[in-house]
Formats: sequence, structure tokens, C-alpha cells
Amino acid sequence: MPRRLIRVTGAPEAPLRAALTALRTELGVPESFPPEVLAEAERAAKAPALPSHDATDIPLFTIDPPTSNDLDQAMHLARRRNGGYRVRYAIADVAAFVVPGGALDAEAHRRVMTLYFPDEKIPLHPPRLSEGTVSLLPDQTCPAVLWTIDLDADGRTQSTDVRRALVRSRAKLDYAHVQRQIDERTAEEPLALLKDIGEARERLEVERGGISLNVPEQEIVEQDGMYELVYRAPLPADGWNAQISLLTGMAAADLMLAHGTGVLRTLPAAPDGAVGRLRRTAKALRINWPHHVSYAQLIRALDPHWPHHAAFLLECTTLLRGAGYTVFRDGVLPEVTSHAAVAAPYAHCTAPLRRLADRYTSEICLAAAADQPPPDWVLTALDDLPQQMAEGTHRAGTVERECVDIVEAALLRDRVGDLFEACVVDVQEHEPTVGTVQLESPAVFARITGGTTELPLGERLRVRLTQADPGRAKVQFAPT
Repeated sequence: MPRRLIRVTGAPEAPLRAALTALRTELGVPESFPPEVLAEAERAAKAPALPSHDATDIPLFTIDPPTSNDLDQAMHLARRRNGGYRVRYAIADVAAFVVPGGALDAEAHRRVMTLYFPDEKIPLHPPRLSEGTVSLLPDQTCPAVLWTIDLDADGRTQSTDVRRALVRSRAKLDYAHVQRQIDERTAEEPLALLKDIGEARERLEVERGGISLNVPEQEIVEQDGMYELVYRAPLPADGWNAQISLLTGMAAADLMLAHGTGVLRTLPAAPDGAVGRLRRTAKALRINWPHHVSYAQLIRALDPHWPHHAAFLLECTTLLRGAGYTVFRDGVLPEVTSHAAVAAPYAHCTAPLRRLADRYTSEICLAAAADQPPPDWVLTALDDLPQQMAEGTHRAGTVERECVDIVEAALLRDRVGDLFEACVVDVQEHEPTVGTVQLESPAVFARITGGTTELPLGERLRVRLTQADPGRAKVQFAPT
């Protein structure tokens, strides 16, 4: 399935609200922060550990959804005098506010990740920090982990530096605004360079065999106090922005590997059987995949607006399963150090407001850059971190899936028995009468079952809605 985004505001109607509340109860999601955590957050907000290096003269900017206030990253892009580019990437310095072993730290280890529901967000840290003093909000001076990465004219990394610094963002931008300014050629150079650097990094991604799946996203939006589902095609600016984050994550991985201690985001190469199944799927969808053409090359040649291409791209997401966090220390490197989709070593380090592991990655990188051992509190926590992150990632994925299922059921609960036009985007290999269909409107992906003949993968099909009840019965269709 494509990644589901939940960027909504407003009050849902009662049945939907009740189903979302029940989901939080079922998953044991913490609704509020304990008083001692809030008290510690208040103290930390007033007296963080401030760095000595002042980088407030750098005119940083952020790119996020318009309603976001938990801003993890800010950037500044420039040309170098001798050619190439300089990327400055500031990451919110959570460790400047969170005392190891304190109440805030313990609560973050309990929550692990920020969870996004249609009606509310369950943050990793109290909003006083995550949407306040730690966030890289415009015109706010705050501590950050500042990466400086110099690139050559082709976008290849030449040097990396990371240090703590005081920073001050100048502007909060959103993707649509950025894309419009770049397309209209009204963007000033720091922002205009996002396209140049992003495209250069995308070319390098192609060269090393990396994969970015361009699959339309299913998004929950609020309209006049009610929710609906739409498809959102990622903008080129989304990809360019993601390349800056990937660049930093790759730099972090290289730095940790060079110094012998770290935590990587790893993904083993897909087994031959999985690739073989994809080749059979491509043949069923009438997609030409010559044996001399690599998987990564094929992906980039597909257009997600064509139903049979979209169906194949959805099947390709199965090769991205199995990612995890790999810890290593004392110079003993793990067997797998790369992320197969990135096609290089990679680490999560750019979202510490929303993901626990990133705080630890930043600390290890800061120590490595200073040629010092990581702090004891980091080393003590490393062994348990992969399992904690696995549990947190699983919980976040469950929230994402279940929320969309609930909204889909709420949208369609009065239309049981109606007919819809759909496209078959997935068929179970060992049970070809069962699969997944994608509706054009509303933007629903749902299970289809109950037929007697094999589902036509990648083909359009008229289907009948057989069940939809938020909180009780997920949306299900049957072929007519």
C-alpha cells in the first residue's frame, strides 16, 4: 500500500470519533503526559543546554506541511566559490532539553514515535518542547545539531562537519509554495538551489541503484468539519527535499561506520524469490521488463497515473519490507550495513522530535566528529534501541492503517450495496480470487473477495460494496 498521510484538523462526527477513541484504547496509546514529565519539560524549556557556537547568521528555512509546528529540520543551500554546493542542515537538538534518565527521557522511551490520528496527534515529547522551544520555528533562536556537507558540482559528498550550534530559521515554507516559486523562477538562490541539488542527488541515486517509489499517496483531509480521502501525487519538491534528508542520513552512517560505533537503518537485499514474483506480476500486467534492465531502472520508467503501472508500483512496496535498526560498537561492523532501497549505508538522524532513535544517532555523530567516544548514556541505551524502535514502528504502522480503514468505513457506511468503478491493484498469489482494489472516487483502497474467478490484476472492474462500518467492519468489496 502507498504511504498514508494524516494531515487534518477539525472535529469528526460522533461515530468516527468513537471509533478513533476505541482504537487508541485498544492500542494502549498514551493520551496525556504525566505531571512530572510536563514539569520537567517546563523547566527544560526555560533552561536548555546552549552551545557556544553561534550560527544564527545563516538564513535557514524549513519546508513542511502548512499546519506543522514540530519542525525537525531547517536548511540553507549555497554555491561554493570553487564550484559545487554547500548544504547546511540544522536538526532540532532534543538532547539539549532532555536529561538522560529523567522523566522526559523515560516517557520518550515509552512512546518511541509520534503517532498521527485524524482527530489528534500523540507526540513523542510534550508540545511545550516539540512545538515550542525545541522546534525550528521561524524567528526563534534555539540549539541545533548543525550539519555542513560540501558537495562537488555533481552532488557527490566531499566533506562533512557536524557540531552543536545556535540557529535561527527565517522562513517556514510548504511544499506547494516551494514548487510554485521554483516553477515560476521567482525563488531566490538558497531556495532555487533545492532543485539543482535535489536533481543532482537523484541522478546519483540512479547511478548507485537506489529506489524512490513514486506512488500516489492516500491522504485524509478535513472539509467543512468532515473527513474525506484523496489521492496526492508527490511534487518534485517533495523528492528534492527528501534527497537533502537522505544526504544527511548517508553522511551520518558514513561517519559512524568510520568511527566504529553507531545505529544504522538497514534493509537487506530482496531475496531472489521476491524479485521473481515481481517479474511474474510485471508479465501479468503487460509491463515489459527485459532481463538486462535492472529493477531500479524499470521503476523510474513507470508512470503511476496508468492503472497497470500503479498496480505494479504497489506490488514493489513488498521489497521494502524488513527494514530495521542495526547497532554496532567497538569497531565490529554488522554483516549488513546498507539500506537496499537507498543502495548505501544510511541512518535515521533528521527527525528527533518525532522518532526516538534520531537523538542517539545525533549524539554518536557529534562524538565521532569530535573524535571522542559517545556519551555513556548513549552506549547504555544502544542494545535495547532496535527492539524499542521495532515496536514503535509497528505501532505507528498499525495506527496509520487502522485510521485509514476507519475513515474509509465512515465514508462508505451508507453505501453498502452500491456499485463502484475500481482497479485491481493486488491479487493474492495463492488465492487469486482475493485481492485489493483502488477506487477512483472516493480515494479508497480495500479488500475484494467473494468471486469465483481469478481477479484481473491491473484491470478495471465493477465492484459492489459488501460491508463498511467504522470500528466494526472494514470496507470490503465483491466483484459483480
